[in-house]
Order: sequence, then C-alpha cells, then structure tokens
Amino acid sequence: MLLHAATDADLEAVADLVNSAYRGESSRAGWTTEADYLTGQRTDADALRRDRAASPEAAILTLREVEDGPLLASVWVEPAGGDVWYLGMLTVRPDLQTAGLGRALIDIVESYARARGGKRLKMTVVHIRDTLIAWYERRGFHLTGAEEPFPHGEEFGIPLRGDLKFVVMEKSL
Repeated sequence: MLLHAATDADLEAVADLVNSAYRGESSRAGWTTEADYLTGQRTDADALRRDRAASPEAAILTLREVEDGPLLASVWVEPAGGDVWYLGMLTVRPDLQTAGLGRALIDIVESYARARGGKRLKMTVVHIRDTLIAWYERRGFHLTGAEEPFPHGEEFGIPLRGDLKFVVMEKSL
C-alpha cells in the first residue's frame, strides 16, 4: 500500500470515495453506510479545499495499491489543541471494508499524531452508529460522555431524522 498526503489534485477522488462509502446505494455494499438517516453528499472537492484552507496543519492521508491507482481509503487528521489530534472522515471503499484498511489507517494516524507531539486522538461519531462506535471501542477509543450537535443544513448532507447528534470518542496514544 502507498500512503500519501492528498494534494489538491486528489480532492475530487477523496470526495467521491467518501460519498460512495457513506451515502446512497453504493454505500450499502459496505457496513459504514449512513443512507438510512442521511441523504445528499457527505462532502465535495470544494468543501475539502475550504476545510484545508481553514486548517492548514490538517492532512488528508490516502491509501492506494499502486501510484496513480484508484483511491482505496482516506482519513482526515488535524491538531485539535494541546496534545490532542482530531481523526475524521475515516473512509474505506465499500467493497474493501473488511480488508483491514480502517485498522491500518488508525495505526497510521496514531503514528502521524505521535510524531507531532500528540498524546490523544479525538473523534466524533453519529450517536446512532452503535456498530461503528463498538468498532472504534475495539480499537481503544472510549466514549467521553460529551456530545456535539449535528449540523442541520446541507454541509454534511440532509438528515432524514431530527434527533441526530455526535458523540465524542477519545483514545490515549
């Protein structure tokens, strides 16, 4: 596997990968679908560009099997203050979601953050994602008890239910 920090030229492929894994019919090929409670796009290349401009120390790390091959997985990582790093948008191509790439990306993010002084990883997960929360718990994350509101608007898609919120999870490095 080849690991690279995404360039501007990769952002369209990253957005396509994220949308295919979380939304619409293509997402149902994997186990990370949000299609039953969110519709619309999860992101697009322009939103990723804006997010990167707003957080210049952030990186989108990508995995490919070969140089210039299709994108297999990606993850957003950024400093969140002090010794905490935020892990977000962990995405694996739906047909590869049982191949261990998610675990590999978490290991990569841990090393990435540790090399930059990180002592903890923080992330948010939609509160109704019990299976995903359990998956992260098996990888050492724990629920902190903190919650954050879900952005009701079209930035992250269109909620099909009004009670969505994020739970905060952390992991010590």
